Order: sequence, then C-alpha cells, then structure tokens
Amino acid sequence: MSAAGSLFDVTGKRVVVTGGTRGIGMMIARGFAEAGARVIISSRKPDACQAAQEELSTVGAVSAFAADLSTPEGIAALAGHVRDTFDAVDVLVNNAGATWGAPVDEFPRSGFDKILNLNVTSVFEMTQALLPQLRTAADAAGPARVINIGSIDGLVVSHTENFSYGASKAAVHMLTRKLAATLAAENITVNAIAPGPFPSKMMAFLLDDPEARAQVEGGVPLGRVGSYEDVAGTAIFLSSRAGAYLTGAILPVDGGISGTR
Repeated sequence: MSAAGSLFDVTGKRVVVTGGTRGIGMMIARGFAEAGARVIISSRKPDACQAAQEELSTVGAVSAFAADLSTPEGIAALAGHVRDTFDAVDVLVNNAGATWGAPVDEFPRSGFDKILNLNVTSVFEMTQALLPQLRTAADAAGPARVINIGSIDGLVVSHTENFSYGASKAAVHMLTRKLAATLAAENITVNAIAPGPFPSKMMAFLLDDPEARAQVEGGVPLGRVGSYEDVAGTAIFLSSRAGAYLTGAILPVDGGISGTR
C-alpha cells in the first residue's frame, strides 16, 4: 500500500453504524465494509436488518442487530451485542434518526418528544454505553472515533416544516463539540457529518418526483444530490489516519449549500 493509501486505510477496524439498514447509514456501512472494516449495523426492524445484512455481506464483513434505540432497553441490547461481538470499538457512527413535518399551528408536542429523544438523547446514550469499548480501542497513535450524523438543517434554515428536526440536528452538532472536548484527553475523537440532500427515505417525497428533484438539485451549488461515495468517503476519512487530528468538527457534505448561503 502506498503512503497516501495508508492514510485512508480502515482495514480491520471494528465499526458500529446505527440506522445502518438504509439511506446514509447504509451508504456509510457499505463504504466501511468495502474498505475492509468489520461492521455491525442496527435498525429497529428485524426484516430490514436481515435484508441489509444479506446485501452488505456480499461486499464485506457485516452483521445486523435489531434494536429500538429510542428506548433504554434497545440501547442496552445493542451495546450488549457489540460487546459480545467485538472486544473493542474503533468507530461508532450515530446515524439512527427520524423527522417530523407539520404546519407551525398544528405541530404537536409528540413531534418534539419523539424526534429529540431519538435524534439527540439516544446519540448521547449510545456513545455512553459503548465508551468502555471505545476506550479499549483508543491510543494516542490511533484514536477511537465517534461520528455523529447531523444535518445542514442544523446549520441553515430549512424550507420544510420540520421544526423539531432542525432543532435536534443543531443540538447534535453542539453535543458533538461537547463530547469532543470531554473525550479528547482519552484519545477519542468526536466529529459530525452534516449531510445535505441524499437519496434516503426522508428525502424520497422530494427526490422521487422528477420536478421536485430538479428543484432540489437547482438549489445545490454543485448541481446534484449527494452520492454513496460522498458520505462514505467522508466517514472513512474521519476514521482513518488522515482524520486523526480532527475533533469537534462539523463537516457539511452538502454540495456547497451551507457554505454559500
């Protein structure tokens, strides 16, 4: 392997990706698997876990575990499974999340309770639950990594009526910075990826309609939605030697939307 190639090598790393059965989470899991990492993905739906495991196992070492991370029991179950499978965790990707849309006059309290719980509280609690395994993997030459999936909706004002979602992702970004400051002395880096528009279930209502998709792409300075390589490559960078000196960073992967508004 060339010197440049070794900078981005993640071969053999033990990786956990929550919400890894579809969308951005599955893109990231695929990228790690193809790059030679060992990956555990999770979802609350057993059928989705089985299907994603079967698909991703064709490109690398991937296993799936069903757990509802909106509950303490689900977090404990996934953490227990990880402990039984890996003796340490090199990379934790906190991707599981949800959104909610409704007009401002009709937006319910439940639309905040559900979204803030899953998008923010579970990110903290999942990280907390796997800290022993992250600490085992961490050393000064090779920090353990936590990657939180935020959103550009936590950086700029969305055009959709997703009041709790944008607020939750802004909270994820600040939580990332706080955890980074807290865990740096233990050789654990914590960064966030803030994606723009990517093909996913959350974006399907726009991207599956040709006219709406064209409008979305027209609002991206680079003129397209994100691809598998864009987000997987960013996660691999953050997890490799090339990204070992970054912590507390929020990286917009959005085709220039947040940087040009």
